[in-house]
Amino acid sequence: MSQGFDDIILDAYRKGVFPMADSGNTHDFYLVEPKQRALIPILDLHIPRSLNKFMRQTEYEIRIDTAFGDVIKACAELTEDRYETWINPPIISIFKSLHEKGHAHSVEYWEQGKLAGGLYGVQVGRIFCGESMFSRTSNASRVALVHLCARLWKTGFKILDAQFMNPHLEQFGAYEIPQPEYVQMLLKLRDLPAEFSATWDEDVLISEFLDAKN
Repeated sequence: MSQGFDDIILDAYRKGVFPMADSGNTHDFYLVEPKQRALIPILDLHIPRSLNKFMRQTEYEIRIDTAFGDVIKACAELTEDRYETWINPPIISIFKSLHEKGHAHSVEYWEQGKLAGGLYGVQVGRIFCGESMFSRTSNASRVALVHLCARLWKTGFKILDAQFMNPHLEQFGAYEIPQPEYVQMLLKLRDLPAEFSATWDEDVLISEFLDAKN
């Protein structure tokens, strides 16, 4: 299913649209172009005080691109807090292929040697399009988001695209812009290089990021 479709989907992202499915049980998908685009500020990310405290007091490990398949499958799982999903088998297959080609990435939160949360998304030049996140323990996906922003800041990304606004994103300072404005930014940034998977010490990276915010 992913053969050929991954290139089509990557081209769709380069034009400002993205795939979704009606449910996890379907075997087709469609392309979405929202009227408003939700963006999360990178350096100006709002980190709730409780989350900042959690990060200082909790032992965890952040890994990059070591368990992409597990992350996207976890994002597709139905849970007590997630009653439906738009991530179906064809979408999983396509994103795995994009990951293998270096276009899709995962930020993984590990606790006591187990994958406990994370997120994944697609890189388009200096734009990172966040797709979905999950948590199996408290704050796992929120910590992953902070580390994502630290990495994007360090490696020269300019936009973190969250696609649709929701209350969860608002706590981080997310805001909306009209789709045409997003597309204009996309055209300027989509061909600029940025090394998402660069190797950094995550403790040093997050310390530098927090210092830069102050």
